[in-house]
Amino acid sequence: MLRWSITFIIIAIIAGVLGFTGIAGAATGIAKILFLIFIILFLFSLLRGRVKKI
Repeated sequence: MLRWSITFIIIAIIAGVLGFTGIAGAATGIAKILFLIFIILFLFSLLRGRVKKI
C-alpha cells in the first residue's frame, strides 16, 4: 500500500513538472487516499498485536 502511494506521488511530481496539472492533481489525490488507508491498517495491526500479547 505504501509502495503504491509513493508511486503515485512520483507520478504526480513528474506530471506537475511537465505541466499536466490535471493528472498531477488526480495522482496526488489517489496517493493521499492510499496513504490514509496504509496508516489506518498499520495502526489496526499494531493494536491487534498489542491486544494478543496481553
